[in-house]
This record gives sequence, C-alpha cells and structure tokens, in this order.
Amino acid sequence: MLRRSSVFAAEVFDRSPTDKELVSQAKALCRDYIHSRLNRAGIGWSNPELCRQNSISVFYSDELEYLRPNVYRNVARQLNITVASESVVSDAFLAVAADIFSTGITWGKVVSLYAVAGGLAVDCVRHGHPAMVHTIVDCMGEFVRKSLGLWLKRRGGWVDVTKCVVNTDPSFRSHWLVSAAITCGYFLKAVVLYMLRDK
Repeated sequence: MLRRSSVFAAEVFDRSPTDKELVSQAKALCRDYIHSRLNRAGIGWSNPELCRQNSISVFYSDELEYLRPNVYRNVARQLNITVASESVVSDAFLAVAADIFSTGITWGKVVSLYAVAGGLAVDCVRHGHPAMVHTIVDCMGEFVRKSLGLWLKRRGGWVDVTKCVVNTDPSFRSHWLVSAAITCGYFLKAVVLYMLRDK
C-alpha cells in the first residue's frame, strides 16, 4: 500500500500543470492582487470572490509600485481610455500586455503586468465601473492562456516564482527588483505605443 501511495503522490506532485490550472491560478492571483490594491487605495468596495488570502505576487507587485508609484497609478489616464466600455478596457489591457512581453518573458514582467491590472482596476472602481474588475481578471486569464502558458509549464507553473523572487540574500532581491524596475520602461513604452496607434 505504501508503494502505491508514493507512486500516486509522485504522479500528482511531479506532473506539469494543465492549461486550465495555469489560467485558473493566474486569475486567482489577479483577484488577490486587485483586492489588495483596492484596499491600499482606500476603496471600500468588496466582492466575496476577491476576498482571499494575499499571495506572493501581491507582495512583489506592492514593492514594484513602491519603486515607481506614478507608473502604476492612473493607468486609464495614461492609456487615454475611458473605463465604461468592456471592450475598451480589455483591448487596452491586452495591448499593453502584448507590448510588455514583446521582447520576452521574465518574472519581473509578469509581476509588472499584475501591477498594471491592479492600477487599472482601481481606476475602474473609482470611476463607478466595478464590474470591469472581472473583465481585467478574465483578460489576465486569456493572456496567460495564449501567451504565457507554455513558458509557465516549462517552469512547473506559478510556484516557480518563489524560486526566482523569494530569497533572503539581499543582493539577489536587489537584482530582482532592478529587473522589475526596468520592466516599468516596457510598460511606459506600451502606453505610448497604445496611444499612438489610433493617430
């Protein structure tokens, strides 16, 4: 019996996550981060679906926002969009996401995308469109499914982020934060390109 249990455990824990699991986890992380971001913004809006424990992405996205506060605030204004239309919000988010990852995928860019999602969600709620939060979460899931799934699978899923960013060595942490701060430049470039595409 012990042998059968250990074989089962190895199959369960050593297997690669499915696309559906990766998307579900991405959306759950996005909901966690948005909930944290709304709380930090002092917005009393609450949604039971968003009320979960904060995750590792929350902590590192918070640090990223601390380093570059103006980059991840007023995202809708930076993109020059109104948040009343689901298609406008989803198109803008997906365009920014595509541009951020146009030169490759790193955990710093992934965390940066969560910070963009959080900033955009704050704008939506502040402008009276809290339902758009679900649109942003769904867009995150769609982007992960289409663009990040294979990369995440190669790393064993979302748990790999802990190997990359959770380390007590201060020089390693600084290296990760520098990488994430550089990613801010990709976000700013994405904003500019998104605004110029309609002109």
